[in-house]
Amino acid sequence: MKFDSYHPVINLIYFVVAIATAIMFDHPVFLGIALVASFAYSVKLNKAKGLVFNIIIGLLAPCYALYYGYYNHFGVTNLRQNIIGNEITLEALTWGFVIGVSGFVVIMWFSCLFAIFTSDKFIYLFGKISPKLSLFLSIILRTIPSMKKKWRSIAIAQSGIGRGLGQGNIFRRILNLCRMVSILITWMLENFLSTAQSMKSRGYTLKGRTAFSIYRFDNRDRSLVTFMFAGITVIIMAILLDQTNIQYNPEIIFNKITVVSYVFYLCYGAFLITPMVLQIIYEWKFSRLGLRTQD
Repeated sequence: MKFDSYHPVINLIYFVVAIATAIMFDHPVFLGIALVASFAYSVKLNKAKGLVFNIIIGLLAPCYALYYGYYNHFGVTNLRQNIIGNEITLEALTWGFVIGVSGFVVIMWFSCLFAIFTSDKFIYLFGKISPKLSLFLSIILRTIPSMKKKWRSIAIAQSGIGRGLGQGNIFRRILNLCRMVSILITWMLENFLSTAQSMKSRGYTLKGRTAFSIYRFDNRDRSLVTFMFAGITVIIMAILLDQTNIQYNPEIIFNKITVVSYVFYLCYGAFLITPMVLQIIYEWKFSRLGLRTQD
């Protein structure tokens, strides 16, 4: 079964751990594992659009490393001087690259999260805790795809009256763009207001309300959550044994890589690729039956 068919709590646990570790860990091996896993899963979920988006965002990581290394000068390994005479060090350059890759990984995990989580899952997870928060999140998730369709309709309508983005001189095109953005913002505000009022009139924000949901925690969910918590336990052990971080200032220092370190790498990788493996198994089973999977 696909990962998004499991219980929403399991989906939430996975992405919380994946995003938190991507932010916390600065060890190159852990960062590389997270980079490969997030890139592959993002492309698997979002297809060609995900690939193009990841490549474009990924190019910013080395650019940020160069920027960071140019303006920060800590470290003992000098590479060369910049135009104002300050040293560009290997440690600063490496740390800038680590920050850039970490941000890139977090963005890819969020792209996977938005592909997996639908508005009904957000409502299920946060509806009882904070109805207003779940209402806000559901409206946001519903509005984002609607904005794309609305922008296309606005562009077609404005082009029909001679006010499209490709019509007129440069100043006219800028004015047309501002007008189209204004129309889109006005529509968004009206949509937010009408949706919020509609949900409030149905008693959505009242305390003690109940809601129908199709999610049930079955044996399949228990098996996966047991596996995930085993992986989380190993990851916590790696943190406690200081296997996930490296010192970059004033020099690069990290713990010696041992056999136990490889166990941590393997478990972390297994945890992160679990949704990808479930997706591949799901598609393989359907292909054996001669059926096409539904995305």
